[in-house]
Amino acid sequence: MGAILAQNTAWSNVERALAALRARGLLTPRRLGVVPPRRLARLIRPSGTFRIKARRLRAFLAYLRRRYRGRLRGMDRTPLAELRAGLLAVPGVGPETADSILLYALGRPVFVVDAYTRRVLHRHRLLSAAAGYEEARALFERHLPGDPRLFNEYHALLVAVGKRYCQSRPRCEECPLRFDLRGKPPRGGARRAGRRRRAPRGSAPVLPSP
Repeated sequence: MGAILAQNTAWSNVERALAALRARGLLTPRRLGVVPPRRLARLIRPSGTFRIKARRLRAFLAYLRRRYRGRLRGMDRTPLAELRAGLLAVPGVGPETADSILLYALGRPVFVVDAYTRRVLHRHRLLSAAAGYEEARALFERHLPGDPRLFNEYHALLVAVGKRYCQSRPRCEECPLRFDLRGKPPRGGARRAGRRRRAPRGSAPVLPSP
C-alpha cells in the first residue's frame, strides 16, 4: 500500500495516511478492500491526489484477491518475471511502484529506480539523460549481486545523496561521491557546483560504465 501512496509525494505524507488507516485497523488487504471508495479517499487524503490513489489501491486489492486470494504470501511462489508483469498490468502501477512492491514488500531482488537515482547516474556519466527506467534498473542488476538487502541499502544511500548533495544545484564539494567525477564537473548540473577537487589516486566509479 505504501508504494502506491508514495507516488508523487514525500514519505512523511505517506506516513500520515498510513497512520490514519492503522488507527482504524485497516492495514490489511482484507479489511481495506471493503472500505467504500469515498471513505478510503478521505482516509488517505494526506498522501495527495487521494481520489486517484484510492482508485489505484482498489485496483491493486482487486488484483490481489483475484490472483492470490487477497494474500501477499501467495505472491512468493510466483516467478519474478510473471509477478512483475502482473503488477504492471494493474491500473496505476508503473515500473517504480511495481518494483517497490517487489523489493520492499516481498523481498525480491529487483532494484528500484527513482528520480534521485537517475540524476546521480546521469551526472556521473553512467547513464544518458535519454535512458529509460528499464535501462537504469538493468545497470544496477547487471553489476551488483542479486541481494534484496543490498539493493535496499544501495537505493537508500543514493536517495540520501540525491536529497542532500545531488540537488537541482549540485553540492559536489561536500558530496561523498565527488571522487567519482574525477575532477570533471557533473554532467547536466549547474555551471557553478562549488570548487572541485582532484580525484584521489586509485578511485573507482560508483558502478562500472555500461
